[in-house]
Amino acid sequence: MEMQIKFGTDGWRGVIARDFTFDNLSLVAQATMDYLHRQGLAGKGLVVGYDRRFLSREFAERVVEIAAGNGIRSWLADGYAPTPALSWAVHELQAGAGVMITASHNPPQYNGFKVKESFGGSARPATTRALEEVVAANIGSGRQIRETPFQEALASGLAGVIDVRAGYFGQLSRYVDLELIRKAGIPVVVDPMYGAGAGFIPELLPGTAEIHTADNPGFAGVPPEPTEEHLEELAALVRSGAYRVGLALDGDADRIGAVDETGEFFSSHRIFTVLLRHLCERKGLRGGVVKTVSTTRMVDLLCHKFGLPLFETPIGFKHICELMLENDILMGGEESGGLGVKGHIPERDGILMGLLLLEAMAASGKGLRQLLDETMDEIGHFYYRRLDLPIDNGAKARLIGALQEDRISAIASREVAAKNFRDGFKFVFADGSWLLIRPSGTEPVLRLYSEAGDPAAVEELLAAGRGIAGV
Repeated sequence: MEMQIKFGTDGWRGVIARDFTFDNLSLVAQATMDYLHRQGLAGKGLVVGYDRRFLSREFAERVVEIAAGNGIRSWLADGYAPTPALSWAVHELQAGAGVMITASHNPPQYNGFKVKESFGGSARPATTRALEEVVAANIGSGRQIRETPFQEALASGLAGVIDVRAGYFGQLSRYVDLELIRKAGIPVVVDPMYGAGAGFIPELLPGTAEIHTADNPGFAGVPPEPTEEHLEELAALVRSGAYRVGLALDGDADRIGAVDETGEFFSSHRIFTVLLRHLCERKGLRGGVVKTVSTTRMVDLLCHKFGLPLFETPIGFKHICELMLENDILMGGEESGGLGVKGHIPERDGILMGLLLLEAMAASGKGLRQLLDETMDEIGHFYYRRLDLPIDNGAKARLIGALQEDRISAIASREVAAKNFRDGFKFVFADGSWLLIRPSGTEPVLRLYSEAGDPAAVEELLAAGRGIAGV
């Protein structure tokens, strides 16, 4: 069987029944068990979780069967759960690893296989490379899939079923002042986007309103990604005056989106900015800060204000995770809504971030927009937009070749003051505004990102980026 399985920014994903099949899942699961044996982690066991996508529970049971066939004790979540809850269970049980069956924010026809390492965070780049190599070697050698039927694995004690919710709820209760939030009585509505975060925030904050909680593996035709265009109903509810804030979670609840008190989308850049200030000023925490190349300059300016070391990585939380393991990191985050904090696990956690936003509001008595405006009045006002544009692979290759020649000295009548080609092609201008041209490594998509001091400048830079790319 000729098959190449590649792990992307977080795990292996594919279209169900075309790429993500039981046979291909079995190949990846067998390679994972082989890897755990080679690393001396098999004896610590494996925690397996799953989201609400089509066949996720059945795919998770298949992973358990292959773990048992390889003599590895596994614990299967007793119901759907957010990825951070699965990750916390890996940490709490001191397991060798975790496997989460989820395609996160991808459209409903996808599913995926995320590996969580023993520290309770995303598999690091070296780990995913090793897994890809084991998969390829196993395919090449015709490695047999070793399995034990699910019910037999349960009966033998090689597999068990656990509640991953209780320990996770305990951790959230310790990290966030839930009593302060309850007393503040903030009218909040949560949109879990039919995903695995449904019911979690109301469990901790009884009376919290939720929408889109039904079991709907098709996500009502909307990819469960908490971006502005997908949160119109949430925004309308806040604009109606019934709620002061809206929180949104992606399909496996490791990413956060929000709507502020004006009913406007509150991007991850704004969330990062508000929470970083809250952690420093209200919670008295310190440490380094990690951002990806596509993340707002407001984080840089706040780090300067508070005297915090700043690190920058390529896009993908696995890079942030590595730095969180190696350094004293207070907070790390990326443009897509994945944010993690000190004193937890080195993992994105949309539910914890949502609770921290409510804590920031409760502690200050202010709305998210008020908190942001206070900060921007100090450090400067910033506007941001991203464009995702279709581009065929030939045009993408030509664009990359042209940009690598590094001949651009001015864009939109602005002289380029600095260049950053860490991940894509980022051009920074004297006033701090910037344009990032980033061809996707996995899809026929070109992403353009820009930030500037006013919305018109953002649009000018994005239009110039389209001109450079010819799209």
